[in-house]
Amino acid sequence: MNLKLSILEKSHDRSDFNCGKELLDDYVKKQASQDIKKRLSVCFVLSDANDIVKGYYTLSNSSIPQKDIPEKFSKHLPNSYKDIPVTLLGRLAIDKSIFRKGQGEYLLMDALKESYKVSKQTIGSMAVVVDPIDEEAVLFYKKYGFIELPGSGKMFLPMNTIAKVFPDI
Repeated sequence: MNLKLSILEKSHDRSDFNCGKELLDDYVKKQASQDIKKRLSVCFVLSDANDIVKGYYTLSNSSIPQKDIPEKFSKHLPNSYKDIPVTLLGRLAIDKSIFRKGQGEYLLMDALKESYKVSKQTIGSMAVVVDPIDEEAVLFYKKYGFIELPGSGKMFLPMNTIAKVFPDI
């Protein structure tokens, strides 16, 4: 199957998208376009030759309280920053038709690359943050080095770590 990655457009067919998690299915079908229009997030989609959506992820600006960041990462941050700028990887989902074929990892790596490029060239961001939907998602993100933020349910991956994956950017 030949898949391409692009920004969500009206021409993309997401009506049959099914990742098995209703919240994520409904988001791409009913909410993503509205969030894009309101500039709340950007939605990247993985689609086939017929523009049928097979996966997606969203990115937006966010912040987290400095006090929530483990000391190992926060000790060099200025105290004047009560909230630390981050990039939120709000949603990431793969259609059941392509489960376990490496496309989730592909989307995650693209999201990290996009986030790192923006943090380096356009808008400061200390880390990529995710809010995993369930334990399966926690395990997925842990596999790629994401660190739990105690008490928040969120996980993060510092940009300094991401920079090592993309040294040519």
